Amino acid sequence: MNHAELSDSVAAALGLSKAEGKKAVDAVFAAISGAAAKGDDVSVNGFGKFKVKESAAREGRNPSTGATIQIAASKKLGFSAAKAVKDRLNG
Repeated sequence: MNHAELSDSVAAALGLSKAEGKKAVDAVFAAISGAAAKGDDVSVNGFGKFKVKESAAREGRNPSTGATIQIAASKKLGFSAAKAVKDRLNG
C-alpha cells in the first residue's frame, strides 16, 4: 500500500473526501516525525511504538575499492509492533 492508497482508505473509512484523507494521513506522519525529531517516542495503543535509536560512529569499507571510511553517527527511527498487530499478522 502506498501513500495514495492509504489516504484513500482513511478517507473511505471516515467518510471524507480524498483530499481530506490525504491531509489526515499527512498530519499523522508529521506528528510522528516531529516528535521523533525532538527525541520523543511515539506509542500508539494497539498498533505499536516508534522509537528513536542512536547509531554510533564506526569504521566501514568502500566495497568497490576496499578503502577504509568513517561512517558518521546517526539517529534512526525504529518501530515495534504491538501484540495485537503481531497476533493479527500471524492469524
